[in-house]
Amino acid sequence: MTVKSRLFHVAIFAVAMAWVEAAVVLYLRVLVDRLQPYQADPLPHFGGLSEAEILREAATLVMLLTAGWLAGTNLRSRLAYGAFAFGVWDIFYYVFLVPLTGWPTTLLDWDLLFLIPLPWWGPVIAPVGISLMMIAGGILMILLDWCGRPASLPNWVWPPALAGIGLVLYVFMADSISATGSSAAAARNVLPTQFNWLVFLIGYGLMAVPVADMARQAVEIIRKGGYAR
Repeated sequence: MTVKSRLFHVAIFAVAMAWVEAAVVLYLRVLVDRLQPYQADPLPHFGGLSEAEILREAATLVMLLTAGWLAGTNLRSRLAYGAFAFGVWDIFYYVFLVPLTGWPTTLLDWDLLFLIPLPWWGPVIAPVGISLMMIAGGILMILLDWCGRPASLPNWVWPPALAGIGLVLYVFMADSISATGSSAAAARNVLPTQFNWLVFLIGYGLMAVPVADMARQAVEIIRKGGYAR
C-alpha cells in the first residue's frame, strides 16, 4: 500500500470517528441540557454519564493511536500516522458539530476540550490550531520516511517542545487547577472568562520547533535533488 493510500484510509477512519464523536456529544448534551458547552457543571452526575464519558474519551484516543499503529511500519511512522489521525479527527469533529447542534458559531466559542485529568477549557480555534500542527508534523515525518531520509530530530528540539506542551496544557487547565484547591465540585463548575493567549502562543511556538525542523529537512532534500528511493 502506498503512502498516499495509507494516509487516505487513515483519514477516512478519522473522519468517520469524528462523526461518531460528534453524534455522541449531541446525545449527551441534549440529555443533560448542555447543548452549549459553556455552562457550569458541563456533564452533571447523571446515571453514571460522567464516569462513562471519561472512559470513552480514553477509548477514543486508543482507537486513533491503534489506527496509526496499524498504518505505520515502524515506531516513528506509527506515531506519525497516529498524530495525523488525531488532527483530522479533531478538526472534523467541530465541522460535524455545526450541522448537528448549530455550535460552534465562531472559532472563538469556548469549548470543554477534555475531562482527563481535569476539565480543559479553551476557544475552539486553539485545539484546531494544535490539530493542524499534528497533521503537518505527521505528514512531514511520514514523507521523510518514504523518501528514505527518516526525520533525524536533534536533541535540542525536545526541551522547547516539551516546555511548549506543558505551557499549553497549563493554559487549558489553569482555571480548573486553581479551583481544585476548593473542591472537586468547584473544578467541575469553573467557567473561565479569559484565555491566556500570550502564554498559549508561546507554548504553541515551542511545540512547533520539531515540526519546523522536519520542514527544514524536507526543503533540504528537495534542494539536493530528491530522495533515495
